[in-house]
Order: sequence, then C-alpha cells, then structure tokens
Amino acid sequence: MKEHGMNELPLMNENEGIVLFYPNIPPNAVDEVSKVLHSRWIGQGPKVAQFEKEFEEKFCVTNTALAVGSGTDGLHLGYILAGIEPGDEVIVPVFTCTATNIPLLYMGAKIVFADVDPETLNINVNHVRQLVNERTKAIVCVHYAGLPCDMDELMAIAREYNIPLIDDAAHALGATYKGQKIGEMTDFSMFSFQAIKHITTGDGGMLTIKNKDLVEKAKRIRWFGIDRSAKQMGHWENDIYEVGYKYQMNDISAALGIAALAEFDNTLKYRQLLFAEYTKQLAGIDGLHIIGTGVTDREHAAWLCTVIVENRTDFMRKLRDNKIESSQVHYRNDRYTVFGGRRSDLPNMDSVEEKYLVLPLHHKMTLQDVAYIGKVAKSGW
Repeated sequence: MKEHGMNELPLMNENEGIVLFYPNIPPNAVDEVSKVLHSRWIGQGPKVAQFEKEFEEKFCVTNTALAVGSGTDGLHLGYILAGIEPGDEVIVPVFTCTATNIPLLYMGAKIVFADVDPETLNINVNHVRQLVNERTKAIVCVHYAGLPCDMDELMAIAREYNIPLIDDAAHALGATYKGQKIGEMTDFSMFSFQAIKHITTGDGGMLTIKNKDLVEKAKRIRWFGIDRSAKQMGHWENDIYEVGYKYQMNDISAALGIAALAEFDNTLKYRQLLFAEYTKQLAGIDGLHIIGTGVTDREHAAWLCTVIVENRTDFMRKLRDNKIESSQVHYRNDRYTVFGGRRSDLPNMDSVEEKYLVLPLHHKMTLQDVAYIGKVAKSGW
C-alpha cells in the first residue's frame, strides 16, 4: 500500500481530494437507459416490472417489491398500508433523515421520538419498550449507516402489541440480521435509490410488503387510486374510491436499477472492504472510534463510516486542511420546528450530538485513500 506524506494529496483526485459521496453508475447503465429511450415505454412500463422481479429474487423472495419514485414515497405508502391514521402514535428514531418522519406529518400522526443506542446510533430498544402503549399504532426503525437494528427485540415488542414494525432500510441494502435479509423480516421495508446510495436510479425507492393481500391496494395508491391493470385491459369501471398518489417509478430509472443489480454483489463487497480498512486504520486512536464495529450477529451494508470523535470541529478542520471531506449528514429530527421542537428525554442523543461525524466511503475510493485518512487522523487534531 502506497504511503502518503502529510502534505501529499490523496489518490482519489488530486484536485478535489477525497469527497464524501460519489454516485455509483455502472458502465452498462448507459446502454440500458439508451434502450429505454428508444423504446415505446419511458414511464412506468416493463422495465419497472423487471426491476421489481429481479429485486425480489435477490433481496426479499418471501415479500412483494413495489418500485416507487423515492424512498419517501415508499415510506408514506407503507404507513398508509399499515393503517396509520390522524392522531395515532408512532414510535420513530429521533436520529435519521427527516424523510423517515415527514410522511407521518402528512398523515397527522403523533410522532414519538425514541433515543439512540450510543454504540450504533440505531433506535434504542429499551427506550422503545418504555414508550410503547395501547395508543401506539406502529414502530419505525432505521438501520443507520447500514448496520441492522436489534430486530429480535423490536419484533417481539411489535408482536406483543400487535402492531406493525416498519423498517426504513434506506442505508441497508444487502445487510443481514442473524442470517436473514433486511427487507423480508418486517411488515414493510423501504429501500432508497437516491443519488448516493448503493444502487441509484437517479432518485427512487422500493417498498417490500409481507402481506400479499395488500399488494393490489398498494399498486392502486401508487397510481392515483386507479386500478391500472384493469384500465389497461379495458374493463375499468372508471371509479376511484381511495386517495392515491403519483408514486410510481419510471422505466428510465428502472433501467439504471437493473444495471446496478447486476453488479451489486461486487459493490457491496467493495464497500465492506473499505469499511474494514477504516476499522484497521483508525484503531487505537485516542478520542475516536467507529460506530457499528464488533457486532457479529449481523452484516453491515457499509453505506456510511461514522465515527464518534472528541473535538469534532477541530477534527473536521484537520481533515479539510488535508483535502478530506466530512459531514454530520443526518441530524436529530427534534431540532426542526416542524416536529415540535427539541425533546428533553433523549440523553443518549444529547451525549453524542456534538461528536458524530461521517467520513468518505464510496466506490471511487481506494484502500490507499482510507490509509491516508487514517494517517491524517493518527497525526492528531
């Protein structure tokens, strides 16, 4: 592995340095999209159906996959199918992208924020247990950075109260928990194909549904409340009896997704290799440790490499001076006025709020880049 001097630029790009994110567009994606652009279908057509089928075969053979226009669309659709209504309490993680929780505001639900586990930044199971009650309509979990939550415990709570567990798996494509794939364990799972995820369709998402009886309803709601298959076969009765949305994916996006699925195993393996190298390079540095390491019963999808670091501002400055990007990326949602303001019962979130930081992790990086970041970190800040 090539050694870098402290003033030597990293290998990724001599002008930009090491950027935080980079879209992963497979080489064959151009041909796949070109075929669509020269076909009859560019909206929701046969490529969407093909993408759904191939996704199911790879990630959720027991469930049904529905491609949507964004991960947020998928979550909103899942919340509707779960039967969440105005005033219902829903337990959610306080630390996540706002997309997890904004759709609940659409629906007039009462958001109940759960604290984080300080070792993983996932939802804290013990706090969920304290919060759940007979008014709770659903529990939502996020597999932060790609590390699965404590699914056995969360599923046990959901079963006890006979409510759905919905997982926002936007970070966790390819992750497993005790040998089970994220995407086929819960009632509803959402995957994101936004620009910088493992797979990108430009923007887009996938909702997986366990209950087959809900699939036709889901398809109607995804398309304005219209029974699209009946309409295309010429026997639709021209009525809409439930509120629907424009949440479908199009064939251009699906073509990108199909191309990415073909090389996903290599994509995941490489990201995990980079994460393992981070674990090696950052080991033993005072005032810094990586979130999500040392867990042996689940497989990390390695979307993010997040560290807990003392004197975060100084560390960010040291990285920036050495042309390494970093950012918090996600924030506690109760900092935003739209969610009603800061809560006082989230001590773990309070304790890490000024300490977590995301480091670069993407397919354009090399092991040498990670070694360079490790060398910068070891030199102090």
